[in-house]
Amino acid sequence: MANPNGSATLAATIAAQISAAGGWIGFDRFMSLALYTPGLGYYAHGSRKFGTMPGGADGGSDFVTAPEMTPLFGQALAVQIAEALKATGTREVWEFGAGSGALASQLLGALGDAVERYSIVDLSGALRARQQQALTAFGDRVRWVDALPDTMQGVLVGNEVLDAMPVKLIARQGGTWHERGVVLDKASEAPAEAPGFAWSDRPTTQRPPTGVAGPHDYLTEIHLEAQGFVRTLADRVTQGAAFFLDYGFPESEYYHPQRSGGTVMCHRAHLADPDPLSDVGEKDITAHVDFSGLALAAQDAGWHVLGYTSQAHFLMNCGLAQLLAEAGPAQRAMGLRLISEHEMGELFKVIALAKGEPWEPIGLANGDRSHTL
Repeated sequence: MANPNGSATLAATIAAQISAAGGWIGFDRFMSLALYTPGLGYYAHGSRKFGTMPGGADGGSDFVTAPEMTPLFGQALAVQIAEALKATGTREVWEFGAGSGALASQLLGALGDAVERYSIVDLSGALRARQQQALTAFGDRVRWVDALPDTMQGVLVGNEVLDAMPVKLIARQGGTWHERGVVLDKASEAPAEAPGFAWSDRPTTQRPPTGVAGPHDYLTEIHLEAQGFVRTLADRVTQGAAFFLDYGFPESEYYHPQRSGGTVMCHRAHLADPDPLSDVGEKDITAHVDFSGLALAAQDAGWHVLGYTSQAHFLMNCGLAQLLAEAGPAQRAMGLRLISEHEMGELFKVIALAKGEPWEPIGLANGDRSHTL
């Protein structure tokens, strides 16, 4: 349940940050505050974020991710994780942004004794409490960490975690590039305790990683935080692999001239809207992933890029077809949504990385699109 009082407090907190910064903050800072301010940000308070589809038993949630849709997702992914554990000679799984705990439960149930320890890294204290309740049956095999250790080994998993990392907005207007930031909306009729926000652009030397043809106005994102994240992991992981599943595109599609409005979107009550400046703290804010930029950052930092493909190809390579054949009608219907081209199958992608000797993951056996990165 949303907390209007909390939203007003968060808005006041962000307003204070804007004032302290001289009246303007970049959108990446605004997004970080809106999502992660302790106790107030969207991922830091106790609203029901993850759940079932609209009309379901948990229809009061804001959105649903693949593990909540069907356990077939985790069962198929477990095939890849099991192979990766064996290939890397490790026995620990690290999950980033574990959400409701559904994926962790599915992976632990499917992997059994192959996993000695399951470590969860999640910035949300509210979600951590929900995860702990969901994973009670697995005892001390599961642990939560607040910070990454200096060295790590194991298989890393992130499902819909990169899209929630703050992005910079840059806009080309009249042929000149600007960074789009946030200021206080002095024309807003909102009460003083819940100030409003407005967009404000400043000239910048930042550019998209590839040229955008045409003279038209253009808005897009650059993903410095996600790229920094994979670099940090490269510094810490001495042996292991990483699999990130998220919605996004390679560079040629992400910065296509026709994608002129950017990809930032908000989600609440299973509805989407394009206005991140309203109702702060009450809805999710996301941006699609630039997988080319992510792959280049990973490679430069010392990761081997094992491959990149669509979620449909990845899950089918991991045995989803057999799981669908054995599932009941309801689970089969949900499972098909994972791979349907007009649902999640094509929009969602998977990138696989490794430290140590490279190998060929089963999930990339057919349909590898590394050449498009």
